[in-house]
Amino acid sequence: MPDTEELQHNELLQLVPKAEAKQSMKDFKSDQEVRWCPGCGDYAVLAAVQGFMPELGLAKENIAFVSGIGCSSRFPYYMNTYGMHSIHGRAPSIATGLATSRRDLSVWVVTGDGDALSIGGNHLIHALRRNVNLKILLFNNRIYGLTKGQYSPTSEIGKITKSTPMGSLDAPFNPVSLAIGAEASFVARTVDSDRKHLTSVLRAAAEHPGTALVEIYQNCNIFNDGAFEVLKDKEQAAEAVIRLEHGQPILFGAEGNKGVVRNQATGDLEVVAVTDENRSQVLVHDAHADSPTTAFALSRLADADTLHHTPIGVLRSVERPVYDTLMSDQVDAAVERDGKGDLGALLAGADTWTVVG
Repeated sequence: MPDTEELQHNELLQLVPKAEAKQSMKDFKSDQEVRWCPGCGDYAVLAAVQGFMPELGLAKENIAFVSGIGCSSRFPYYMNTYGMHSIHGRAPSIATGLATSRRDLSVWVVTGDGDALSIGGNHLIHALRRNVNLKILLFNNRIYGLTKGQYSPTSEIGKITKSTPMGSLDAPFNPVSLAIGAEASFVARTVDSDRKHLTSVLRAAAEHPGTALVEIYQNCNIFNDGAFEVLKDKEQAAEAVIRLEHGQPILFGAEGNKGVVRNQATGDLEVVAVTDENRSQVLVHDAHADSPTTAFALSRLADADTLHHTPIGVLRSVERPVYDTLMSDQVDAAVERDGKGDLGALLAGADTWTVVG
């Protein structure tokens, strides 16, 4: 028997029309010239998304990308789907209206660390807590790229930039921690240059009913080059990256000789060298745990400066009622009870007002 989350997902998928013919990556490339700086990590993310879209099997006309402001927010121009380049920080709100009023659409939000976490902070957390059926791709390069190199809400303390010549004084946001704290039902992290991992996370996000937030570490080679090099260099990454897989022990390191355990005295998570004596204490990753406690603790393992012990993959994926479905049920109930509740008729109604000066 399928579980409740699978049933909910299947119901939502049935609302979005399927493509009549098989599609390829080429079908999702627009005719617009891609205009990012040569070497920008956005190119890798765009290619991964365009390559993944055919897997959904959905009609292009029923997919929409909504963005805010920033380098990443050019994304809708390059997707051969419907899209909207909206206003600074408000993409989650606009996408919420679209997703709830047009349940026949697959709605994706593309945003950056500045767009989403500074002026857009409130809009992001409320979309997450509501659990609207949105997929949010948050490009995190830890800098403002479009406006030429000011520090962002994810820049580390002491960051020297054009707007902080003596070093940033602000403590940075951890986007994954923030999302888990906002009761997001799906939270994941990946890296722009790891195409295989990025695609697997996108696939999991697309299959999730409700809001899915994917933080993508993305390189800005002009204003913050090498910010995530420790996670990309093969030798360093083996010791720094913790690849999370549901149901598997949380082990990492070149020889798989490091693990994550819970400190019995404090309850915190910590990284240890794995031995025969402590191997049984290594945590098994449970992305579907009802409590967000362990997922939040995992999100805090990475040091903001060195990025050692950075978890990537799906940290949390749980079932919660989807906002769009709940709202639709209320409208249906109102129509059945009162014969009213047609939102389209209300918006196109005949009531008018005259303002007397």
